Amino acid sequence: MTSLTTLTLAEARDGLRGKKFAAREIADAHIAAIEKARALNAFVLETPDRAREMAAASDARLAKGEGGPLEGVPLGIKDLFATEGVRTTACSKILGNFVPTYESTVTSQLWRDGAVLLGKLNNDEFAMGSSNETSCFGPVQNPWRRRGSNAPLVPGGSSGGSATAVAAHLCLGATGTDTGGSIRQPAAFTGTVGIKPTYGRCSRWGVVAFASSLDQAGPFTRTVQDAAILLRSMSGHDPKDSTSVDIAVPDFEAAVGRSIKGRKIGIPKEYRVPNMPAEIETLWSQGAEWLKAAGAELVEISLPHTKYALPAYYIVAPAEASSNLARYDGVRYGLREDGRDVIDMYEKTRAEGFGPEVRRRVLIGTYVLSAGYYDAYYLQAQKVRTLIKRDFEEVFAKGVDAILTPATPSAAFAIGEKGADPLEMYLNDIFTVTVNMAGLPGISVPAGLDENGLPLGLQLIGRPFDEETLFATGAVIERAAGRMKLPDPWW
Repeated sequence: MTSLTTLTLAEARDGLRGKKFAAREIADAHIAAIEKARALNAFVLETPDRAREMAAASDARLAKGEGGPLEGVPLGIKDLFATEGVRTTACSKILGNFVPTYESTVTSQLWRDGAVLLGKLNNDEFAMGSSNETSCFGPVQNPWRRRGSNAPLVPGGSSGGSATAVAAHLCLGATGTDTGGSIRQPAAFTGTVGIKPTYGRCSRWGVVAFASSLDQAGPFTRTVQDAAILLRSMSGHDPKDSTSVDIAVPDFEAAVGRSIKGRKIGIPKEYRVPNMPAEIETLWSQGAEWLKAAGAELVEISLPHTKYALPAYYIVAPAEASSNLARYDGVRYGLREDGRDVIDMYEKTRAEGFGPEVRRRVLIGTYVLSAGYYDAYYLQAQKVRTLIKRDFEEVFAKGVDAILTPATPSAAFAIGEKGADPLEMYLNDIFTVTVNMAGLPGISVPAGLDENGLPLGLQLIGRPFDEETLFATGAVIERAAGRMKLPDPWW
């Protein structure tokens, strides 16, 4: 039965429709795998009873020939998505045992299409982190290990639980959120596929907010085709989210396998950062050759404001976090610490409830929004953001269809290796934050291994609402590189 966990999402979907196995069987196989893999700390809440109940309902629908696009497919959900009747904490003490009375739009669409909930997945607290080490439930372990070493590695963040669960065959797909790289970076670190769609493609309603103008939901899967299938169910206009765009959702799966002959692929010279490891440079060049061999035209492009993206991001994101996290005061829900008066209660609750990284970002955000500094920092950062967006618009106006870059500046690092220096940790997002600042779609596709046998990813950046080109181009890289063979279980 464990072989059912090695299926791709597309294979499972087709097998369920063809009655080769039942939804209950595939749910049970994943529940057993999750129980054996608790050392990875990917799940913060397992929902086996809910999964079996949903799988039984799927089997009943499939028996009548009524199954939806994801009927019977078991998924993991990042603990940032509100799930009705199922604890949702954003992996922060301050939310305590909060149980939502409502369902996020994205997850409601997954259940509408027949998916099965296996449980809630670990993430950095309030999605603030690049390694999944800031969660109140403890760090997630990457299922990969360096060749010849047993040192535990980070899976990337903030969606580390999602990436690890998919890579370790604990679910067929998972939801994530991406504010500055929180889908693409962990996907690259774990040898999985992760796409951050265009801002507005997926509803943010019911997703715990970090930075509202940057956050976007997206899927983790083991293949490009699976990501296309899952994104279609997650996408769509939602009147409850004013930033959700009313635009038709294409059949993303149909784009996989489409020819890229004649497509123009941009190679940005600014992404050749100082001290870039040779293996990252080599992989990038290899990716370009694969696309060229498939008929694409490669052109060097310039995105001159790239160097300002990281500092601007770490002003805009903390500023929005400071505003969003003001609602966690111990009054209405979650943790409450007693105090002498209401102000003392606020202070003690927030000091106890928020971890160090969240406190750091709230303080930075409050500072850059304060009187006397708003113009100097926040306003300037928003102007830089406009220039970054304009850089991409000018490149796309010249006929470039997609942009190829590395996904990360390195492979996965060890747990505890970079925690002492926040700036060193923030540099992990150097290739990904521009996409969020400009609201563009970006996908990370596994493309090779480093000298220690760890996965590396390549990133493709697309035009707004042109995820189809990313799926077509990403599939070319996937075919050329070969499907990533995930590690044998050591857990």
